[in-house]
Amino acid sequence: MAEEVAGTVKCPVCAGDFTSSEINSHLDKCLDQGRKSEDELQASAGPPAKKSRVSSEAKSGSGAGTSGAEVKPKRPPGGVFSMFDTKKSFLSSGQTATEGMPLDTVSPSNAHVRATLPVSDSGTRKRSDEAEALNQRLLNSDKPLAEKMRPSTLEEYFGQNKVLGEHTLLRALLQSQEVPSLILWGPPGCGKTTLAHIIASSSKKKGTARFVTLSATSTSTNEVREVIKQAQNELRLCKRKTILFIDEIHRFNKSQQDTFLPHVECGTITLIGATTENPSFQVNSALLSRCRVLVLEKLSVSAMSSILRRAVDSLGLIVLPDDGSGPGCSAEGQVCIEQKALDTIAHLCDGDARSALNGLQLAVQACVNKTLNAETHTPQTTVVQEDHVKEGLQRSHILYDKAGEEHYNCISALHKSMRGSDENAALYWLGRMLEGGEDPLYVARRLVRFASEDVGLADPAALPQAVSAFQACHFIGMPECEVILAQCVLYLARAPKSVEAYKAYNNVKACLRNHKGPLPPVPLHLRNAPTKLMKELGYAKGYKYNPAFNGPVDQEYLPEELRGIKFFTWTPSD
Repeated sequence: MAEEVAGTVKCPVCAGDFTSSEINSHLDKCLDQGRKSEDELQASAGPPAKKSRVSSEAKSGSGAGTSGAEVKPKRPPGGVFSMFDTKKSFLSSGQTATEGMPLDTVSPSNAHVRATLPVSDSGTRKRSDEAEALNQRLLNSDKPLAEKMRPSTLEEYFGQNKVLGEHTLLRALLQSQEVPSLILWGPPGCGKTTLAHIIASSSKKKGTARFVTLSATSTSTNEVREVIKQAQNELRLCKRKTILFIDEIHRFNKSQQDTFLPHVECGTITLIGATTENPSFQVNSALLSRCRVLVLEKLSVSAMSSILRRAVDSLGLIVLPDDGSGPGCSAEGQVCIEQKALDTIAHLCDGDARSALNGLQLAVQACVNKTLNAETHTPQTTVVQEDHVKEGLQRSHILYDKAGEEHYNCISALHKSMRGSDENAALYWLGRMLEGGEDPLYVARRLVRFASEDVGLADPAALPQAVSAFQACHFIGMPECEVILAQCVLYLARAPKSVEAYKAYNNVKACLRNHKGPLPPVPLHLRNAPTKLMKELGYAKGYKYNPAFNGPVDQEYLPEELRGIKFFTWTPSD
């Protein structure tokens, strides 16, 4: 490092004294001359020498000596020695420092170039800088847009006013830092993890609690026990509680969930669990009783529009209204998006904010990449349209989990729509299941069941129809069998309904389950008598063979205790 003495700087190579404005250019020449001398001594034995770091124009303007009387170079001093400037480009003979250099590539190491540009180009430079900044935001993002736009306060949290509105009890508790143990239940992208991060951010700012995040997909029981041990120490030494957030808590089995029970009970930790599955089935009932279940709904279209508008503003995009009013998209480097494209995202994302934001990011990045200037690497005027958005999202999201609650919800809706003879709704729920990836054979089996349970004796042909549909689905599979299932669903929805057989058999089951004591024996006259001994014991004695009589036969077929019961009209007692 050069040493500064009495307003001058000593060169570390030749030990000459120079002013601060001269030292940088002198170091370039001094090092270059030393390199040339070394090359002459080594001849061809050493590696090839590097190209000169200064232009011929700079050389012609300075002398060869190392004294302080050297002619000053024309360029202003830089903030870094040239020997350490790794971004300096090699200039050909006769080429000035500004020739061939795009305006948007001026870096701190060559800031002197920008200072020498004409004042008349200031508008161009400004537009270029803005385009470059936008380019960096759109194309060089190191994380998904959904993660970058994650709200940090309740004021930025949209779409869950029913449980977190201005005057709700839970919002008041969160604002007062009295956070209860919660199970956040809702579909993907509705804000479960975001709400947990808002609670964490608020707790860290006020220092009221320590926040720990774990994921049930990658956390072992030992890690959970270690966090609980740290929470106990934190409470004992610092009098500070620990909020433990478990993402995908339904991934923990029952024994792992039991680990939390005593510590949630005594207040060592405040548990916040997030799940997309029904906690009634996936979370331990003992743990569930110690937490408040917060049901988060799918985000509405209006909430999605607010979230997307916030993201568009942060990216610096210009929204083009449908009616053509407002500012246009004529300036070079501007990136615009049609309002219709935003509305399409809000409708197609099915209430999933994560999918909407990442779909927006994908569409914008694709459009900007298509219009990049090959020389300046800055985007030209770009308009993101509805077709670009649809291409990014591919198709509407269908929330459907073949092993989760939505599976049972949809099949229940299909069954009840057919029972109510609403063929329109029945077709919708069938399509919802098949397009969501449901096994067509599962649907066909349910239709066979429906044919007997709800249509029954009112239309005995319904059962063969359903069985035929099942066999056809088994033969040809999806997607060809979808119309077969649709035909069967329509037939069953339009058919007359009768639950006579279904209710009568349920009465029989209730009778058997409610019977006190041993079940009554089969009457002797109804028993089979294949051997001599059984005939001697009275088996089949007194049985009247019905075909041997011309009319109805007066004969009892129920055990004596149940005679007179009509299961079609009988009502089981409690």
